[in-house]
Amino acid sequence: MAVGAFLTGMIHFFMGRYTYDTVIQGFQNDSVNIAACADPEKTLGVPEIQMEPSVENRKACVGDSGSYMWIYVFMGNALRGIGETPVTPLGISYIDDFAKAENSPFYIACLQTITLLGPIFGFLLGSYCAKLYVDIGYVDMESLTITPRDARWVGAWWMGFLVSSALLLMSSIPFWFLPRSLAKQEEDADRPSPAGEASEQADDAVVNSHNFKLSEVAKGFFPSLKRLLGTPAYFLLLCGSILKFNSIMGLFTFKAKYMEQQFGQSASRANFLIGVLNLPVVAVGIFLGGVLMKRYKLSVVSGAQLFFASSFLAYLLQLLQFGMKCDNIPVAGLTISYNGTPTVSPNSRTLFSECNRGCSCSAEEWDPVCSDSGITYVSPCMAGCLSSSGHGKNTVFHNCSCVSSSFPPGNSTSVRLGQCPHAKDCSSSFTSYMVISVLSSLVDSLGVTPGYMVIIRCISPELKPLALGIQTLATRTLGGIPAPVYFGALIDLTCLKWSVKRCGGRGACRIYDSNMYRIIFLGLITCLTGSSYFFIIAVIVLLRRQFKKPQQETETPQPKASNDIELKTSNPIECEANNPKTPTQPHNIKAGGLSSIDTQEEMQLPEIPDGDGVCSSAQR
Repeated sequence: MAVGAFLTGMIHFFMGRYTYDTVIQGFQNDSVNIAACADPEKTLGVPEIQMEPSVENRKACVGDSGSYMWIYVFMGNALRGIGETPVTPLGISYIDDFAKAENSPFYIACLQTITLLGPIFGFLLGSYCAKLYVDIGYVDMESLTITPRDARWVGAWWMGFLVSSALLLMSSIPFWFLPRSLAKQEEDADRPSPAGEASEQADDAVVNSHNFKLSEVAKGFFPSLKRLLGTPAYFLLLCGSILKFNSIMGLFTFKAKYMEQQFGQSASRANFLIGVLNLPVVAVGIFLGGVLMKRYKLSVVSGAQLFFASSFLAYLLQLLQFGMKCDNIPVAGLTISYNGTPTVSPNSRTLFSECNRGCSCSAEEWDPVCSDSGITYVSPCMAGCLSSSGHGKNTVFHNCSCVSSSFPPGNSTSVRLGQCPHAKDCSSSFTSYMVISVLSSLVDSLGVTPGYMVIIRCISPELKPLALGIQTLATRTLGGIPAPVYFGALIDLTCLKWSVKRCGGRGACRIYDSNMYRIIFLGLITCLTGSSYFFIIAVIVLLRRQFKKPQQETETPQPKASNDIELKTSNPIECEANNPKTPTQPHNIKAGGLSSIDTQEEMQLPEIPDGDGVCSSAQR
């Protein structure tokens, strides 16, 4: 895992410097006057903005089209995935094998709770790295014309991988000091094994590892897999887990972006809030779920019911998020027209107007400027600006014709670099959204540990490692891979303004329709999560039928008798009567009750412990 993270982070040093499109790039002092809306033939002393790719850019295009950097990303992710396998599915199975049955849920809950410290630290680290410019240390930060709130901003993503690589390398050291084998807690409590026996078990493990053959494993794999998938409860729970994991992957992949587009938060602040608020309550919920399993000794059926109840209550809370919204930012030509009226259809969206008709602007530009009236213009040229002052991100454009034509005389006709913020009333909606998000995360996480225990307990013990491995493989393959793809593809349908690559072709989206983004994003999560409940309900019904019959057999009350009886069970034991006054007379008793007995009052049978069908120790 350490090598994979290091390999992914090192890609940054193999790539060139990040460049973003801006109409004022290269003008870094106050003495140069930038006329965004001007005829280059009539303007003297104003450098012409070059729109066509230069020779250097054309060479870079060739390099980009033949880039093989994705191979390093693939190799890094593959190495990290290989390293995660012994820790996640096999580690949980290992704990359940060597712990007491009543302690296993608590230990697994502790493991999953501590595991969440990683994402919490990761989001906080990502929040810090998102504030830093991607080429920090190589460029002059004062020369930048964009801020972290700008869609063109790219943070120092590579720094997080390098820090994670160092931490993973240090955390791998204690694993080398674990014992080769552990004794079960039941054996320690009932009959402590001597040191010699423990050493013999370790020696046997070494011998078995040397005799390990892949052909033997492959020979028994497919029958075990067929037997595992033939278990109805496990198969239905696996289908429900895949749908649920699809919604979780889509949620956490695009949650920060949703907070940016819907509520105007920066990427750094969105990651910080997720790491500080959402993930800690998830850790608390998982821990409390394990405590509930241990405290009340919940059965498999009760665990499945707790898993469904907590998940469904969180589902109802998430439905409230549909009403927590912010309106689109007023962008001239995209969300509103230049005269201030909203655009109701894509056909009514046009970036050109009478106020900028003679400016020779390019519709592919994205260098947003904000007016005092709260309207954002795609570029200073689209705003019809004739002069400027300042430099870098402090540049201000003056004498903007589109601003003066839209509002009464006397208002400021200047615009400043950057996109206008959301309305002030949007902050209250964001607060409500975060409260519901945190509360639903806490309630949903209460069922995580019971859900794991249902998977472990609904199958044969020898299939437990395979069941957890298949569940991890299926959810990550069928949920982790396709979910970000189709979530992203549907979200891209809500894009209002695409950037254009320097070599041509569609680039990244600059601004989304926040209303459509909310409907598609939350709608997908709602549909996927709601569909998973059909499978979970079917699992509960199957488990109740499966465990109801054995429970009834063990809880059937047995009449008492002082006679000698013959128990016809799986392990018949003959009991002698302690009452010499009563003549001995054999009677046949089946597992479910008596046979050949007229009335229960005529005989007093010895008590039979639940589930064994044998006599008590005193009668033995």
